[in-house]
Amino acid sequence: MTSLRSAAAVVRSLRAWFRRHRRDLPWRENRDPYRVWVSEIMLQQTQVERVKEFFTRFMARFPTVAALAAAREPEVLRLWEGLGYYRRARQLHEAARRIAGEHAGRLPESAAALQGLPGIGRYTAGAIASIAFGAREPIIEANSRRVIARLVGHAAAVGGAGDEPLWRIAAKLVPAREPGIFNQAVMELGALVCTPERPGCSRCPLASLCVAHRTGRVDEIPAMPPRREVKQLRETAVVVRHGGRVLVERRRPGEWWEGLWDFPRASRATGDRKLGEVVYTVTHHRVTCRVVERREPRAPPAGPGRRLVSLTTLAGLAMTAPGRRIAALLTDE
Repeated sequence: MTSLRSAAAVVRSLRAWFRRHRRDLPWRENRDPYRVWVSEIMLQQTQVERVKEFFTRFMARFPTVAALAAAREPEVLRLWEGLGYYRRARQLHEAARRIAGEHAGRLPESAAALQGLPGIGRYTAGAIASIAFGAREPIIEANSRRVIARLVGHAAAVGGAGDEPLWRIAAKLVPAREPGIFNQAVMELGALVCTPERPGCSRCPLASLCVAHRTGRVDEIPAMPPRREVKQLRETAVVVRHGGRVLVERRRPGEWWEGLWDFPRASRATGDRKLGEVVYTVTHHRVTCRVVERREPRAPPAGPGRRLVSLTTLAGLAMTAPGRRIAALLTDE
């Protein structure tokens, strides 16, 4: 791995570029730690453009740590619906309660203390500490990993333990003055210019310092682990109707979308009317779901995890992604 020629030049060039090209994003309106934290959790495994509308809506309902801490989990999940990876929402909610109860409603300022909260790992802690509190903390995530690996010509495999050399380089690069601006600039460059495919090297402020660019290895770096094979699954969802209501079930612990509402699944469904089909992907699976309808003259048994609800009530429940798409196939009787 080739050493950086000038960390100061990297910092200077990135700052100047960021001032000119930074995107206008709602969480950048200020450095409020709560807003920084919520945005970083939402941005995990989710595209920026998708997060923008969810962030604005979420902050309107839960503008403070106290408001989020006081909320009921179903309401938090309902506002999160569509972002996926619901464990993030549950951990965000639990962390808010911890902050309200143990930290007087204020996020801890150090990266080490932040990592003691649910859902906050090494990267998220560094992002919050540097952006909101001005702490000199490095960050490595998908975009910054790519920028730094190409910058220094790091050709070894990355991801997991393979990121450790990049963390050490990032720690040397991040400046004492405005570390949050620098960290955001690295991520922004990776998102807009130093992209995985067809990077805009001619527009990159670091091109003259970049080892991968100079040696013609931009397309080879970073070396990513092979993608997992996507498994194909088929299932049948049954819309059980009784009068003007439909039966829904809460997903059990250990299932996908634990705790969210969905329509029952059946191994076989014969004699039912087909409503349509929905296709969705979840954790390396592509699922084709056949949707059928069954009308019951008697109310099916209900319980803590089973409810008969009207379509109006259905719209307000926190539902799985396929469940919401199945609901869109229904019409009022």
